[in-house]
Amino acid sequence: MAANSIKIFTGNAHPELASLVAKRIGIDLAQATVKKFSNQETSVTIGESVRDEDVFIIQSGCGEINDNLMELLIMINACKAASARRITAVIPCFFYARQDKKDKSRAPITAKLTANMLTVAGANHIITMDLHASQIQGFFNIPVDNLYCELSMVNYIQSNIPQWKNAIIVSPDAGGAKRATSIADRLNLDFALIHKERKKANEVSRMVLVGDVRGKIAILVDDIADTCGTLGLAAKTLIENGAEKVYGIVVHGVLSGKAIQVINDSVIEKMVVTNTIPHDDKGVSVFRSYLQ
Repeated sequence: MAANSIKIFTGNAHPELASLVAKRIGIDLAQATVKKFSNQETSVTIGESVRDEDVFIIQSGCGEINDNLMELLIMINACKAASARRITAVIPCFFYARQDKKDKSRAPITAKLTANMLTVAGANHIITMDLHASQIQGFFNIPVDNLYCELSMVNYIQSNIPQWKNAIIVSPDAGGAKRATSIADRLNLDFALIHKERKKANEVSRMVLVGDVRGKIAILVDDIADTCGTLGLAAKTLIENGAEKVYGIVVHGVLSGKAIQVINDSVIEKMVVTNTIPHDDKGVSVFRSYLQ
């Protein structure tokens, strides 16, 4: 596909990432105006022709989640109505990805609802990154490409963590075991798992370590860091069980609430996140390293 045969649009969720993508490809971002009316309705104006073009709309599920989702849906529909040939929604951090199953009575599967809305709006293809649950791909009846940050994590560990050969890869919960074991296998390192029990969402009551971290550099890997309570407690558990240092490497750094304070007050040596979510408003004290 020639670079001049595609158009890349962005909403207000993460324009910096869209600019980096366009720069890497060697084209300018397409013109679009995305704003709100005084009554808070979202207004979208596509500023150039997309007739018979391949359109990519980059919008991450972060910040004002519902506003950003509506921006994406309206932009997709606007491009569809303007006769775009193919519309790809690029969603680095998928909206409502953690609401992927019916874990209790009358619970909604909001990730499925999101998939339905994207399809009805007119998306032909979805590109996302490190889905919280891989079954979300099955919620769509259009192609979904789920990209992985695993190789970047491996490269970062080898390049930036001293004595990484004496490290152990740790998953802070059972759900991330597959990711952690895959990284451990690539690096030929051991793997450990932390079993956590929750009182309620975003609140961990107890952690149990499965594996031996004594004398090791523990590297916690996860897909999402939200309030960071899990990471903070996991790091404390690892140090209490004999780990020398603890590093945290996370794909989607949501970092909501008191997350920055939690990490800075924790025993984590260094916290590393990707740029699927913007962090300009989070402060710089936690970002001693930044994975791009």
